[in-house]
Amino acid sequence: QVQLVESGGGAVQPGGSLRLSCELTGVMFSVSAMGWFRQAPGKQRELVAAFTTGGRTKYADSVKGRFTISRNDAKNTVWLQMNSLRPEDTAVYYCNLGLRMPDDSDYAPSDSWGQGTQVTVSS
Repeated sequence: QVQLVESGGGAVQPGGSLRLSCELTGVMFSVSAMGWFRQAPGKQRELVAAFTTGGRTKYADSVKGRFTISRNDAKNTVWLQMNSLRPEDTAVYYCNLGLRMPDDSDYAPSDSWGQGTQVTVSS
């Protein structure tokens, strides 16, 4: 059974940093695409950062230069380093196993999600 387990969320002041982790288990095939999404109350879930099928990184415009996605060589752990956090970054952050896409630059979420981890940025 595919499982994604997240950790690292918490409460920080504006300008602070957090590092989220996601561990993937139960996958028998080669994994390439994984990403982070977030959902704030009353808003749609949105892509924050991802590794595409081709191993390219993608970032939402709102987090470029502040967030960095990384992963291990086995591609079963993905991290999201979040710096210079802002109140608008407050959301539940979800790890996602991406679908295989013919375009290496694309990312499409599968229905395999982590449980979510709360990030709260407030003074």
